[in-house]
Amino acid sequence: MTSMTRILLAASALAVTSAMPALAKTFVYCSEASPEGFDPAPYTAGSTFDASAHPVYNRLVEFKKGTTEIEPGLAESWEVSEDGLEYTFKLRQGVKWHSNEKFTASRDFNADDVIFSFQRQASADHPWNQYIAGITYEYYNSMELPSLIKDIVKVDDYTVKFVLNRPEAPFLANIAMPFASITSAEYASVLEAAGTREDLNNLPIGTGPFTFVAYQKDAVIRYAKNAEYWGTAPLIDDLVFAITPDAAVRLQKLKAGECHLMPFPAPADIEAIKADPNLKVDEQAGLNVGYLAYNTTMPPFDNANVRKALNMAMNKQAIIDAVFQGAGQVAKNPIPPTMWSYNDAIVDDAYDPEAAKAMLEAEGVTDLSMKVWAMPVQRPYMPNARRTAELIQEDFAKVGVTVEIVSYEWGEYLDKSMEAGRDGAVILGWTGDNGDPDNFLSVLLSCASAQPGGANRAFWCNEEFSALVAQAKQTSDVAERTRLYEEAQVIFKDHAPWATLDHSTQYVPMSNKVSGFVMSPLGDFTFATVDIAE
Repeated sequence: MTSMTRILLAASALAVTSAMPALAKTFVYCSEASPEGFDPAPYTAGSTFDASAHPVYNRLVEFKKGTTEIEPGLAESWEVSEDGLEYTFKLRQGVKWHSNEKFTASRDFNADDVIFSFQRQASADHPWNQYIAGITYEYYNSMELPSLIKDIVKVDDYTVKFVLNRPEAPFLANIAMPFASITSAEYASVLEAAGTREDLNNLPIGTGPFTFVAYQKDAVIRYAKNAEYWGTAPLIDDLVFAITPDAAVRLQKLKAGECHLMPFPAPADIEAIKADPNLKVDEQAGLNVGYLAYNTTMPPFDNANVRKALNMAMNKQAIIDAVFQGAGQVAKNPIPPTMWSYNDAIVDDAYDPEAAKAMLEAEGVTDLSMKVWAMPVQRPYMPNARRTAELIQEDFAKVGVTVEIVSYEWGEYLDKSMEAGRDGAVILGWTGDNGDPDNFLSVLLSCASAQPGGANRAFWCNEEFSALVAQAKQTSDVAERTRLYEEAQVIFKDHAPWATLDHSTQYVPMSNKVSGFVMSPLGDFTFATVDIAE
């Protein structure tokens, strides 16, 4: 072969290589739980939102990455009336809907989709309110949006006006939450005609950075880059959720290169992960609380003295030491200490088994048997609910209380824990959705949220507490809101509808090939900005 021949062949090979597309990048996330569904509106679990709201959908306004600051989403701008009762949103034009084998949109996103997305949650009479029998819109109801939103007016195809019955300081932050994701009214019509309404929850169509491809139940979810995304295009081509409930197995997969990032490592593994040269760990204080919610409508848990006695029987520091291993702190309030309006002057119930036993006897409670519910999955606020329940079981036995530990599959656990007449106390928790105290105090503890479809697992209704919280969100004066929330926390502590357990530190281990991942103070896992080094 002559030198000239070699040069020509090399040039030809280079031309072919240059013409070939770059290899597709696939990012694998070892998620901790299966989603309840892919319609964000009726659910509350972060694992569901990570699999639905964040990759597939958008909202009118959204949280700026890594913050609780509001920025434009599907609304490119908005105006608020002087009295705080009207919010007028100018919608982004040219936003394309995803497509699948059953649906190709005939139009872009517009005002009809906004109105459909909110009204189906607002009214039990809406034809799409109960498209799946028995679903509830827990966020929409707990945040009292049915009484807040007076009307939603279509001004024109790209202008929507929300008319409120009262001022609502956290309104914009509230509608930036996953439950307020915008769904396609046209897609709903197509499914209605086909008799497959349930596919709104099974085969999601959104406007987000990734399109839904397929879901193998309890195993894997696949997404593809949305080539027509209106925002900054993702850097990866394919996104895979490898559903892996066991933290040890998630870590094995991460170390083996089978996934690139995992949530909720076991606290005992943190130091070893940090020492691994192939991995790195992001961390930050969690905007969260873990709690044990008594059913305050059922005797003897309808007695605040009984609840306080049980709280005194619980060695919370032992739970932090055994379960969190340095990755958490004892909670005394229902909001985390990193949140504004946290009332640090409140004194926690002391661990005092003898006093607890005497208080139970004084209330006529002897030989009490109860259930403690332990969730089957890890959450940001609770790495091991079963172990926590076992420690509570041991503590309660010392004061004469017999505990049966029960659990259910995650979706069933969430549903059953809100059933009227639920026995005993349930371990759950909350990661803030929008950085506002109202998202904890109102959503989890108000009278409105104690109603069917709400999130108040204690079923606790204290009119004075609820009035303070309602008053707080009707003013934009942060100092006044703080004062009112501090008072509400005093009432909460006096009545003890929960045993406040913990606030945790969040750790996110990932391959050192990963770049662009931004931890969210709201506990979200989003991947539109991630990249993988070749």
